[in-house]
Amino acid sequence: MGTLFVASAGGHLEELWALRPRLGDISDDVTWVTWENEQTGSLLRDENVIYVYPARPRDALAAAKNLARAVQIVRSRTWDAVVTTGSSLAVSFLPIARAHGLACHYIESATRVAGPSLSARLVEHIPGMNLYTQYQNWSQPRWLYRGSVFDTFAPGPRSDKRIRRAVVTLGTAKGFGFRRLVESIKSSLEDNVEVLWQTGYTDVSGLGIATHEVIPSGELYAALQSADLVVAHAGAGSSLASLRAGKCPLLVPRRAAFGEHVDDHQAEIAAELERRELCIKREANEITSADLALAAERSTVTSTDACPFILAGGAEIPTRSRRRS
Repeated sequence: MGTLFVASAGGHLEELWALRPRLGDISDDVTWVTWENEQTGSLLRDENVIYVYPARPRDALAAAKNLARAVQIVRSRTWDAVVTTGSSLAVSFLPIARAHGLACHYIESATRVAGPSLSARLVEHIPGMNLYTQYQNWSQPRWLYRGSVFDTFAPGPRSDKRIRRAVVTLGTAKGFGFRRLVESIKSSLEDNVEVLWQTGYTDVSGLGIATHEVIPSGELYAALQSADLVVAHAGAGSSLASLRAGKCPLLVPRRAAFGEHVDDHQAEIAAELERRELCIKREANEITSADLALAAERSTVTSTDACPFILAGGAEIPTRSRRRS
């Protein structure tokens, strides 16, 4: 009996990776389902992995392709559960998994501070789903609160640190650039600062900087650890990686009005981490050299107070198509 861990590459995968040690009643026989890129190849290099089709947010064609892949994967061997942090892959896999009688656990992303995402609103209609929110303010009988992926971090000591090396990371989501942030940081940093730019699909033409579209997780994490300053878009993956590296990142939310994302949920996650004193939150047009210095002097530490993330028992759906091999 094995467990499928299903997550879109990027922040959703980073969240599930971070939550795994806290999940109860999960077998050691885990297979990850995601798509292949530098992040997944690095993060999951020692894991069992099944790669599926990459999907942008609200990509109906990719979701349909992955629905067919879900049928193949679920029928390929004996599974007893699926755990997912979304997004579009969850919509493809969970109906198939429930139809075959698997216990299904949907953990809504920590980026959804005020309520469920579109993917969550779709899967909550599937009978027998176990649903979890990482925020107590919108928990309800259907959505269980078990804690947050950010519970494992706390504010660390401060130091008077000169900025010599900086990392600016914008994630890897296809179709969404964040040139406003690149321009703002370029104008705010001193010329003698060594900067590692991980810019994803942002157009940086004419800015005169050397960038990396994607950096493998291991390399990026090492760079974050050695940096004096971390600036990131307010995505879950970039935020978690920065916190794990002991940094208090300057987080800048993408804005839908500028075509930088599908909505403004990054502003919510930045506000939540600011409330926990785990980041400095600024808009792209607000950043000053004083903000950079403030982020550089702060740090984070790993907390030992995080409670286990207890999964509920899953009901089975009788079905003729259920297969046990």
